[in-house]
Amino acid sequence: MRMTQKQFRFSNYIFSLSWTGLAALVICVPLFIKLGLWQYNKAQIRQEIQTSYNAYLNNEALSLPAQLDNPDEWKYKKIKIKGHYETEYQILLDNQVEDSRAGFHVLTPLKIEGSNNYVLVNRGWIAGGAAHADLPAITTPEQPVEVLGLVWVPSKKIFTLENKEKTRQWNKVWQNMDMERYQASVAISVLPVVIKLDAKSNAGGFVRNWQLPPEKIATNLGYAYQWFGFAIASILIFLYTSISKSKLST
Repeated sequence: MRMTQKQFRFSNYIFSLSWTGLAALVICVPLFIKLGLWQYNKAQIRQEIQTSYNAYLNNEALSLPAQLDNPDEWKYKKIKIKGHYETEYQILLDNQVEDSRAGFHVLTPLKIEGSNNYVLVNRGWIAGGAAHADLPAITTPEQPVEVLGLVWVPSKKIFTLENKEKTRQWNKVWQNMDMERYQASVAISVLPVVIKLDAKSNAGGFVRNWQLPPEKIATNLGYAYQWFGFAIASILIFLYTSISKSKLST
């Protein structure tokens, strides 16, 4: 008969090692810690964005160079750039929520004045149609504009459930801002950054609430501490159910 547990005696207590309980402990604790670290890192990233955004408000606007050898050096910088929008390769970033309403972020290529390069400008949020398949009507300035905004470097770590074959086809609606995919999909030279249009700019913008509410950061921290608590609770429950006081014979 296979043994399901092993006992160890120390002092007046018996530790009964249950292989089932040990297996559950080995699975649950690392999982809960990983989920806690995930939420904690999200809070740290959002705090970094918020701190950088606050600094952005007080900084002088810089000129974006024609080439960006190291895009990360420009992350969260305030820049000013002139050019004109070209909507042929405009995309809508899906699943964007504003005041509990679903919609899109409008990303339009801007041809940089005096250059053959383009840069994507996130012009802000626009509400979706009554049905998800109904795309909103988008108006775009035809005259040259001066864009003032915040440099955003899209993450290369993208999780998506989209069909890979579908992502190879050109589509106006995107689930994630995959810069490498975008650059490979268009017939123009695009810099590897996105400019988030300043809230006060009149360069064809929509709703632009780039500032993160403090409660979002607090929510991530709350979830992190919750997962860490589950990990500690799992250990305590395992010990509580495994240790018992021995019944000494008189």
